[in-house]
Amino acid sequence: MGRLAVIAIGGNSLIKDKEHQSVADQYEAVAETCRHIAGLIEEGYDLVITHGNGPQVGFILLRSELASEILHPVPLDSCGADTQGAIGYHIQQALTNEFRERGIDKRAATVITQVVVDRNDPAFQKPSKPIGPFYEKDKADEYRVKRGWTVVEDAGRGYRRVVASPEPREIVEEEAIRTLSRAGFVVVSVGGGGIPVIRDDQGNLVGTAAVIDKDLASGLLASRIGAKDLIISTAIENVALHFGKPEEQRLSKLSLDDARRYLAEGHFAPGSMKPKIETAIRFLEHGGKRVIITCPEVIVEAVRGERGTTIES
Repeated sequence: MGRLAVIAIGGNSLIKDKEHQSVADQYEAVAETCRHIAGLIEEGYDLVITHGNGPQVGFILLRSELASEILHPVPLDSCGADTQGAIGYHIQQALTNEFRERGIDKRAATVITQVVVDRNDPAFQKPSKPIGPFYEKDKADEYRVKRGWTVVEDAGRGYRRVVASPEPREIVEEEAIRTLSRAGFVVVSVGGGGIPVIRDDQGNLVGTAAVIDKDLASGLLASRIGAKDLIISTAIENVALHFGKPEEQRLSKLSLDDARRYLAEGHFAPGSMKPKIETAIRFLEHGGKRVIITCPEVIVEAVRGERGTTIES
C-alpha cells in the first residue's frame, strides 16, 4: 500500500466551458485530469476519487422536462445514480488507458455510493440549492402544486426548483470502497456528494430529493477510510484572501488555526471556497494529516509542496 489519499475533482475537470459540454467533450476533460491523477500514482499514492455532477444532473433534469409529456420524470436521487455511473465509466476508461500508456499495474472501479443524511436536518426546512432548468412563473406555480416542489425566482432569469443541502452523516458503501482500495483498485465513489438517502422508521434506506456538498462528503469519506491526505482539485492554483481584488493574497501554506481564523473572518465565499476550507478543517480535526487545494494541472507539484495551497495541523 502507498500513501492513501482521497482526491475530489471539481466541475472544471469534467466540463471546461459552455462550448464543450457534449459527452465527447466531457470525456476529453476527464482524460486530461486522469493524466494528472496517474502522475499522483507514480508518486506512490493509492487513490480514491470523488467528483462533482451538478451540470450532468441538470442535463438529465432538462431532458426529463422536455420529455415530460410522454415519459415519467426522473427523480433527483436517480439522477445522482445515473451520473455516478456515467462519470465513473469515463474516469475508469480514461485511467485504464493512461495506466496502459505508462505501464502502471493498476485497475479502476466505480462504486455507486449512497450517503445517509438526517431526515430531520434543518436544511430540509430551508431548501436553498438550485437544480434543473428555469421555468416561467405559470409552470413554476404548476409544479409547486402538482409535484410539491419549492420553486423560487432566480435573479430575474426565471423560476427554479431548490432542494435541501443536508450534512452527510454516513457512507453506506464505505466498506466496499475500503476493501477495493486495499485490493489495489483506484476507486471512484461518492460522486456528486453521494446519492442522498434517509432511514425510515424501520431503518430502511429511502432516496430523498437533496444535494450533498461534494467536498464535505469527500472529507467524511477520507476520514472514515483512514486517508492521510485529502486533495481538493478546483479551478484555481491557490487559496487566496481578498480573491479577485487588487489586494489579493495567495496562500501556499496554512496551519489549521490559520484556516479556522480566515474562515471566521469571512474570507471565503459560500458555494465556492468556503465548503472546501470547512472540509479541510473537519478532516484535519478528525485525524487527517494534510489537505491540498489546487488545480489539476499542478497536482503532482502540489503534493511535493512546490505549488498550490497546503493546510496541515
